[in-house]
Amino acid sequence: MSRRLACLAATLLAMSASAAFADTASAPTTPATSSLATAAPTAAAVAPAPTAPAGDPDAATPAASATPAADPLGDLIGSVLNNAIPGVTDYLKATLYHAGRRMSALDSLGCKVVPMRTAAVDGVALPRHTILFIKDTVGMTMPDGSKHDGYWYASDVGGAIHKGRIDLFTGDGKGSMAPLMALNLTTLKVIRAGVFHGCPPN
Repeated sequence: MSRRLACLAATLLAMSASAAFADTASAPTTPATSSLATAAPTAAAVAPAPTAPAGDPDAATPAASATPAADPLGDLIGSVLNNAIPGVTDYLKATLYHAGRRMSALDSLGCKVVPMRTAAVDGVALPRHTILFIKDTVGMTMPDGSKHDGYWYASDVGGAIHKGRIDLFTGDGKGSMAPLMALNLTTLKVIRAGVFHGCPPN
């Protein structure tokens, strides 16, 4: 009798050990915590993969577009920071300048000077990259025979151009000054119409 009880006890012990082993084997394991696994992903890891433009499945989309997207709000903020707030009116004493042997064909931005479009300013009170509207020049004859729309581009500076002054570029030679001579040394109402990027239009 005692021998049969001993065998039964051994059997129950073996079954209990087998069940415990099965439970341990089936339980899900937790991976070890790694500082690399919990670190924030880098920009390279989250950057979207380049996509091919329509019509050319083999070509990848360039990283940046050559022409920036329009950003009116950004332009307005930049205008405020650069003191080129659209709508602000300045009253400036006008002088004229023309191209000559000692004058560079480029303005201070490195852009080509444009007759009856380029204006030299002090660059501080009135910053470069400002689009200007001068009503007194509306209707004047342009070098190509068209009529002036009144818009000028502040893309140049000069040592003699101080606050309260504006120098208007007329073209090649003294003869180019004739259409604007009536405005020379007069005070003009100059309205800041906005900002331009890069070089002003020709």
